[in-house]
Amino acid sequence: MKTIGVLGGMSAESTAVYYRELNRLVRERLGGLHSAELLIRSLDFAVIAALQAADRWDETGAILAEAARRLEAAGADIIVLATNTMHLNADAIRAAVSVPFLHIGDATAGALKARGVTRPLLLGTRFTMEKAFYKNRLIAAGLAPLVPGPADRDRLQAIIYDELCQGVVRAESKAAALAMIVRGRADGADGVIFGCTEVGLLLSPDDVDLPVVDTTFVHCEAAVDFALA
Repeated sequence: MKTIGVLGGMSAESTAVYYRELNRLVRERLGGLHSAELLIRSLDFAVIAALQAADRWDETGAILAEAARRLEAAGADIIVLATNTMHLNADAIRAAVSVPFLHIGDATAGALKARGVTRPLLLGTRFTMEKAFYKNRLIAAGLAPLVPGPADRDRLQAIIYDELCQGVVRAESKAAALAMIVRGRADGADGVIFGCTEVGLLLSPDDVDLPVVDTTFVHCEAAVDFALA
Protein backbone atom coordinates (compact mmCIF):
# COMPACT_ATOMS: atom_id res chain seq x y z
CA MET A 1 0.00 0.00 0.00
CA LYS A 2 1.32 3.42 -0.96
CA THR A 3 1.32 6.33 1.50
CA ILE A 4 -1.14 9.16 0.86
CA GLY A 5 0.04 12.61 1.88
CA VAL A 6 -2.92 14.80 2.81
CA LEU A 7 -2.42 18.56 2.75
CA GLY A 8 -5.26 19.72 4.97
CA GLY A 9 -6.57 22.06 7.62
CA MET A 10 -8.49 24.17 5.08
CA SER A 11 -10.73 23.59 6.93
CA ALA A 12 -10.06 21.18 9.77
CA GLU A 13 -13.72 20.13 9.63
CA SER A 14 -13.45 18.70 6.13
CA THR A 15 -9.95 17.31 6.67
CA ALA A 16 -11.45 15.14 9.39
CA VAL A 17 -13.86 13.78 6.77
CA TYR A 18 -10.91 12.93 4.51
CA TYR A 19 -9.26 11.01 7.34
CA ARG A 20 -12.44 9.06 8.05
CA GLU A 21 -13.23 8.31 4.41
CA LEU A 22 -9.73 7.27 3.37
CA ASN A 23 -9.61 4.78 6.22
CA ARG A 24 -13.15 3.57 5.56
CA LEU A 25 -12.41 2.92 1.90
CA VAL A 26 -9.23 0.98 2.63
CA ARG A 27 -10.99 -1.11 5.27
CA GLU A 28 -13.88 -1.72 2.88
CA ARG A 29 -11.57 -2.92 0.11
CA LEU A 30 -9.06 -4.92 2.17
CA GLY A 31 -11.21 -5.95 5.13
CA GLY A 32 -10.37 -6.71 8.73
CA LEU A 33 -8.19 -4.23 10.59
CA HIS A 34 -6.75 -2.59 7.49
CA SER A 35 -6.51 1.21 7.41
CA ALA A 36 -4.87 3.74 5.14
CA GLU A 37 -1.18 4.63 5.20
CA LEU A 38 -1.46 8.39 5.72
CA LEU A 39 0.64 11.46 6.40
CA ILE A 40 -1.29 14.64 7.19
CA ARG A 41 0.06 18.20 7.17
CA SER A 42 -2.66 20.36 8.64
CA LEU A 43 -2.26 24.12 8.26
CA ASP A 44 -3.73 26.99 10.27
CA PHE A 45 -6.65 28.00 8.08
CA ALA A 46 -6.89 31.50 9.57
CA VAL A 47 -3.56 32.36 7.95
CA ILE A 48 -4.63 30.97 4.57
CA ALA A 49 -8.08 32.60 4.70
CA ALA A 50 -6.57 36.02 5.41
CA LEU A 51 -4.32 35.69 2.37
CA GLN A 52 -7.27 34.55 0.26
CA ALA A 53 -9.28 37.60 1.27
CA ALA A 54 -6.32 39.85 0.37
CA ASP A 55 -5.94 38.15 -3.04
CA ARG A 56 -2.38 37.14 -2.13
CA TRP A 57 -2.43 33.81 -3.94
CA ASP A 58 1.30 33.71 -4.64
CA GLU A 59 1.85 33.59 -0.89
CA THR A 60 -0.66 30.80 -0.33
CA GLY A 61 1.02 28.91 -3.16
CA ALA A 62 4.41 29.22 -1.47
CA ILE A 63 2.98 27.95 1.82
CA LEU A 64 1.29 24.97 0.20
CA ALA A 65 4.32 24.13 -1.92
CA GLU A 66 6.52 23.98 1.17
CA ALA A 67 3.97 21.87 3.01
CA ALA A 68 3.81 19.46 0.06
CA ARG A 69 7.61 19.19 0.00
CA ARG A 70 7.54 18.23 3.67
CA LEU A 71 4.96 15.54 3.00
CA GLU A 72 7.09 14.10 0.23
CA ALA A 73 10.21 14.22 2.41
CA ALA A 74 8.30 12.36 5.13
CA GLY A 75 7.47 9.53 2.72
CA ALA A 76 4.27 10.44 0.88
CA ASP A 77 3.87 8.63 -2.46
CA ILE A 78 1.10 10.97 -3.63
CA ILE A 79 -0.14 14.42 -2.56
CA VAL A 80 -3.85 15.06 -1.99
CA LEU A 81 -4.95 18.64 -1.31
CA ALA A 82 -8.05 18.39 0.87
CA THR A 83 -9.77 21.54 -0.38
CA ASN A 84 -11.23 22.65 -3.70
CA THR A 85 -10.42 26.36 -3.43
CA MET A 86 -6.71 25.92 -2.86
CA HIS A 87 -6.39 23.98 -6.11
CA LEU A 88 -5.91 27.50 -7.46
CA ASN A 89 -2.32 26.79 -6.32
CA ALA A 90 -2.18 23.33 -7.91
CA ASP A 91 0.62 24.31 -10.30
CA ALA A 92 2.80 25.58 -7.46
CA ILE A 93 2.28 22.37 -5.52
CA ARG A 94 2.92 20.14 -8.52
CA ALA A 95 6.14 22.01 -9.31
CA ALA A 96 7.39 21.55 -5.74
CA VAL A 97 7.22 17.74 -5.60
CA SER A 98 8.30 14.77 -7.68
CA VAL A 99 5.49 12.45 -6.54
CA PRO A 100 2.05 12.60 -8.24
CA PHE A 101 -0.40 15.34 -7.27
CA LEU A 102 -4.01 14.16 -7.47
CA HIS A 103 -6.18 17.03 -8.72
CA ILE A 104 -9.66 17.11 -7.21
CA GLY A 105 -11.08 18.59 -10.42
CA ASP A 106 -10.05 15.54 -12.44
CA ALA A 107 -11.70 13.15 -9.99
CA THR A 108 -14.81 15.35 -10.06
CA ALA A 109 -15.00 15.56 -13.86
CA GLY A 110 -14.65 11.79 -14.19
CA ALA A 111 -17.43 11.18 -11.67
CA LEU A 112 -19.75 13.68 -13.36
CA LYS A 113 -19.26 12.09 -16.77
CA ALA A 114 -19.84 8.64 -15.31
CA ARG A 115 -23.20 9.90 -14.03
CA GLY A 116 -24.13 11.37 -17.40
CA VAL A 117 -23.97 14.97 -16.17
CA THR A 118 -23.02 17.67 -18.70
CA ARG A 119 -24.17 20.94 -17.08
CA PRO A 120 -23.37 20.68 -13.38
CA LEU A 121 -24.21 23.40 -10.87
CA LEU A 122 -20.99 24.23 -9.02
CA LEU A 123 -21.49 25.03 -5.33
CA GLY A 124 -18.35 26.18 -3.56
CA THR A 125 -16.55 29.17 -2.16
CA ARG A 126 -16.77 32.43 -4.04
CA PHE A 127 -13.21 31.83 -5.26
CA THR A 128 -14.08 28.43 -6.73
CA MET A 129 -17.30 29.65 -8.30
CA GLU A 130 -15.94 32.90 -9.75
CA LYS A 131 -12.31 32.26 -10.69
CA ALA A 132 -11.37 30.30 -13.80
CA PHE A 133 -9.00 27.69 -12.34
CA TYR A 134 -11.72 25.18 -11.41
CA LYS A 135 -14.35 25.82 -14.05
CA ASN A 136 -11.72 25.65 -16.81
CA ARG A 137 -10.65 22.22 -15.56
CA LEU A 138 -14.23 21.02 -15.95
CA ILE A 139 -14.65 22.71 -19.33
CA ALA A 140 -11.48 21.02 -20.57
CA ALA A 141 -13.11 17.71 -19.65
CA GLY A 142 -16.10 18.51 -21.86
CA LEU A 143 -18.46 19.85 -19.19
CA ALA A 144 -20.40 23.14 -19.07
CA PRO A 145 -20.52 24.17 -15.40
CA LEU A 146 -23.04 26.67 -14.06
CA VAL A 147 -22.75 28.77 -10.90
CA PRO A 148 -25.40 30.46 -8.75
CA GLY A 149 -26.16 34.16 -9.14
CA PRO A 150 -24.24 36.86 -7.26
CA ALA A 151 -26.48 36.99 -4.18
CA ASP A 152 -26.42 33.21 -3.82
CA ARG A 153 -22.64 33.19 -4.22
CA ASP A 154 -22.33 35.71 -1.38
CA ARG A 155 -24.69 33.69 0.80
CA LEU A 156 -22.86 30.44 0.16
CA GLN A 157 -19.49 32.04 0.91
CA ALA A 158 -20.82 33.18 4.29
CA ILE A 159 -22.30 29.76 5.04
CA ILE A 160 -18.99 28.07 4.32
CA TYR A 161 -16.63 30.42 6.15
CA ASP A 162 -18.79 31.67 9.01
CA GLU A 163 -20.55 28.39 9.74
CA LEU A 164 -19.34 25.12 8.21
CA CYS A 165 -15.60 25.76 8.58
CA GLN A 166 -16.30 26.47 12.24
CA GLY A 167 -18.38 23.34 12.82
CA VAL A 168 -21.75 25.10 12.69
CA VAL A 169 -24.58 23.53 10.66
CA ARG A 170 -27.87 25.46 10.49
CA ALA A 171 -31.20 24.31 9.09
CA GLU A 172 -31.85 27.71 7.52
CA SER A 173 -28.53 27.52 5.68
CA LYS A 174 -29.39 24.08 4.36
CA ALA A 175 -32.72 25.44 3.11
CA ALA A 176 -30.91 28.33 1.42
CA ALA A 177 -28.49 25.97 -0.33
CA LEU A 178 -31.32 23.73 -1.51
CA ALA A 179 -33.10 26.78 -2.91
CA MET A 180 -29.94 27.59 -4.89
CA ILE A 181 -30.09 24.12 -6.41
CA VAL A 182 -33.74 24.62 -7.39
CA ARG A 183 -32.80 27.85 -9.15
CA GLY A 184 -29.82 26.15 -10.81
CA ARG A 185 -32.04 23.39 -12.13
CA ALA A 186 -34.39 25.98 -13.58
CA ASP A 187 -31.39 27.47 -15.38
CA GLY A 188 -30.58 24.11 -16.96
CA ALA A 189 -28.34 22.30 -14.47
CA ASP A 190 -28.54 18.52 -14.80
CA GLY A 191 -26.36 17.71 -11.80
CA VAL A 192 -24.73 19.27 -8.75
CA ILE A 193 -21.13 19.50 -7.59
CA PHE A 194 -20.53 19.79 -3.87
CA GLY A 195 -17.52 21.86 -4.92
CA CYS A 196 -16.31 22.79 -1.49
CA THR A 197 -15.19 20.06 0.88
CA GLU A 198 -17.50 21.56 3.53
CA VAL A 199 -20.70 21.47 1.46
CA GLY A 200 -21.15 17.78 2.24
CA LEU A 201 -21.35 18.73 5.91
CA LEU A 202 -24.51 20.71 5.11
CA LEU A 203 -26.14 18.69 2.32
CA SER A 204 -26.49 15.02 1.45
CA PRO A 205 -26.93 13.70 -2.09
CA ASP A 206 -30.23 12.29 -0.80
CA ASP A 207 -31.44 15.88 -0.35
CA VAL A 208 -31.13 16.60 -4.06
CA ASP A 209 -33.28 15.31 -6.92
CA LEU A 210 -30.36 15.45 -9.37
CA PRO A 211 -27.12 13.48 -9.71
CA VAL A 212 -24.62 14.76 -7.14
CA VAL A 213 -20.84 14.53 -6.99
CA ASP A 214 -19.40 15.20 -3.55
CA THR A 215 -15.83 16.20 -4.33
CA THR A 216 -14.50 14.98 -0.99
CA PHE A 217 -15.70 11.44 -1.57
CA VAL A 218 -14.58 11.09 -5.19
CA HIS A 219 -11.20 12.59 -4.31
CA CYS A 220 -10.77 10.03 -1.53
CA GLU A 221 -11.81 7.21 -3.85
CA ALA A 222 -9.21 8.27 -6.43
CA ALA A 223 -6.53 8.47 -3.75
CA VAL A 224 -7.31 4.98 -2.49
CA ASP A 225 -7.33 3.66 -6.06
CA PHE A 226 -3.78 4.96 -6.39
CA ALA A 227 -2.65 3.71 -3.00
CA LEU A 228 -3.89 0.18 -3.63
CA ALA A 229 -2.93 -0.10 -7.31
